Amino acid sequence: MRERAALRHTHRRRPGRRRMAAALTAALGLTGAALATNVMLQPAGAAAAVPAWPTAQGSQAVSSTIEVSGTYDGGLKRFYGSGDLGDGGQDEGQDPIFKLKDGATLKNVILGSPAADGIHCSGSCTLQNVWWEDVGEDAASFKGTSTGSVYTVYGGGARKASDKVFQFNGAGKLVITKFQVADFGKLVRSCGNCSTQYKRDIIVNDVDVTVPGKSLVGINTNYGDTAALRSVRIHGDSSKKIKPCVRYTGNNTGAEPKETGSGPDGTYCRYSSSDISYD
Repeated sequence: MRERAALRHTHRRRPGRRRMAAALTAALGLTGAALATNVMLQPAGAAAAVPAWPTAQGSQAVSSTIEVSGTYDGGLKRFYGSGDLGDGGQDEGQDPIFKLKDGATLKNVILGSPAADGIHCSGSCTLQNVWWEDVGEDAASFKGTSTGSVYTVYGGGARKASDKVFQFNGAGKLVITKFQVADFGKLVRSCGNCSTQYKRDIIVNDVDVTVPGKSLVGINTNYGDTAALRSVRIHGDSSKKIKPCVRYTGNNTGAEPKETGSGPDGTYCRYSSSDISYD
């Protein structure tokens, strides 16, 4: 199927807490909601156990895409596809359950099965405490065309994604914080063969990963993509089979992109061994 779609320590005088918090917020592109929880970068093995999944507060069938502008609070209700959105397969071109306009926020939502093509963001968006019980085609696709677009995923989780969880087709920056993923192919893929290509930056911070899975981030070096990984905890993978960052040569012709390497390189895949823990 065609893809649809940093921190060195010195020994200078230690900055004050306010200055440090401001710098981290700018670096990670966090929303106000994230800042309010006093998120700080932590060593990879420093966090507590993986949080439990929430219990759905009722269910709602969705037969046509729900368009969101402003803020939509789902109250932790489970939304699932029906009718034209009820196929549940991996077919290309499915419509999403939710479509967010530029600047919109979707929060406290559980996507059940079938989830169609999950969520589409037309521009900058925030997905806060959103959970995918059984990913359909993709959990979410980010499609903004502005280089200033920022897509923020804060909290929540996804499981049962045979391919991608997050498909990054547009331009800008994707920031994933305090997320959990299990039983997946790729956590994030910068589109490798979209007809229009962009430079894309990806930040993954304070995330729990549970096997099985193949890779966390896939990026296209020929378009200048970057991926910064911090405080990533991989569970059940003591043999280290899950690749944190994979590099590709992308194209705009629809051809299968060529994998060129994996692991930290200081330029495109920006992390060190201390940023990833395995157990």
